[in-house]
Amino acid sequence: MTIDVDPAPLFAPYTLGGVDLANRFVMAPMTRQFSPGGVPGADVAAYYARRAPHVGLIVTEGTYVDHPSAGSSDRVPRFYGADALDGWRAVTQAVHAAGGRIVPQLWHLGATRAAGAPPHPDAPVLSPSGRRADGTVVGEPATPDDLDAVVASFARAARDAQLAGFDGVEIHGAHGYLLDQFLWSGMNSRGDRHGGSPANRARLGAEVVAAIRASVGPDFPVLFRFSQWKGADFDARIAQTPGELEQLLAPLVDAGITGLHVSTRRYWLPAFEDSSLTLAGWTKKVTGLPVVAIGSVGVAQAFRGESEEPASTLSVAPLLELFERGEFDLVALGRALLSEPAWPTKLREGRLAEIRPYDKADESQLN
Repeated sequence: MTIDVDPAPLFAPYTLGGVDLANRFVMAPMTRQFSPGGVPGADVAAYYARRAPHVGLIVTEGTYVDHPSAGSSDRVPRFYGADALDGWRAVTQAVHAAGGRIVPQLWHLGATRAAGAPPHPDAPVLSPSGRRADGTVVGEPATPDDLDAVVASFARAARDAQLAGFDGVEIHGAHGYLLDQFLWSGMNSRGDRHGGSPANRARLGAEVVAAIRASVGPDFPVLFRFSQWKGADFDARIAQTPGELEQLLAPLVDAGITGLHVSTRRYWLPAFEDSSLTLAGWTKKVTGLPVVAIGSVGVAQAFRGESEEPASTLSVAPLLELFERGEFDLVALGRALLSEPAWPTKLREGRLAEIRPYDKADESQLN
């Protein structure tokens, strides 16, 4: 990492939906699978608390809502059941004691869930059109009753998060999971009110947002994370133009989201032809809402098997330039924080030589 400009603007406080954040850095959600039986333990609480003094906001790893088709691993934390919710309450207490703010990411896998997978092996795989992007049939298309049940599950989880002392919630609508599957025409070929036009494809996400807003009230922050890319398709796009992006996001805005978490692999790349604006920048432009940007900040290693990572990832200058142009309000760190919990603090204090570089081996332990 190089400090080629003064990073001080990134350490200015920020208020997100009435919640005061100490700086502009966010810990990104990262699946860890260190919660046996779906219950986060004391080690999970300590993991988040170690990072709490250094970032303005923590977004937890994805947590399964209580819909029986939501998850596929009994080591990924769930957001239902007294034991899991007690574990999450301990996490919020530890983070708040360390001076941090935290929201859980609420998650439904959709068609990426394997048939017969735990914790509910008899539950059918749920998807927009009964197939994966490659055409593999996974079951019948989700019915209106199925979708109503999904919406209710997200709303229950959000209310439980509020009761457990969280500072808001984030809805996982990215990376090829259920809500993103509806957003993406590559998986959504429905002919009903949840398919077809960009606004219709966004309807399920908007219904989730509206149900959560009704459950938690007007002042509880609700973020929505979305992406163009998918876990199995880096070139996928839910919007081909800024106009399509605006049509997709408008229903979410109208439903009452507080802000948008824009997941890209490289935060600095332009989103569309004939424009230098990033996807975060376009999101800010068409919605006017708070925006979180992310994409390989502070990480030299290539992303998921790619051959190389550009040097831009290790320079503060392009990040600060986009921030000062108003393209985003907050910036999320993922892999960098796995290896170096104090990454933002050491950046602010100029202690670059002390920053532990990201090491993929750190993904296999909860440090």
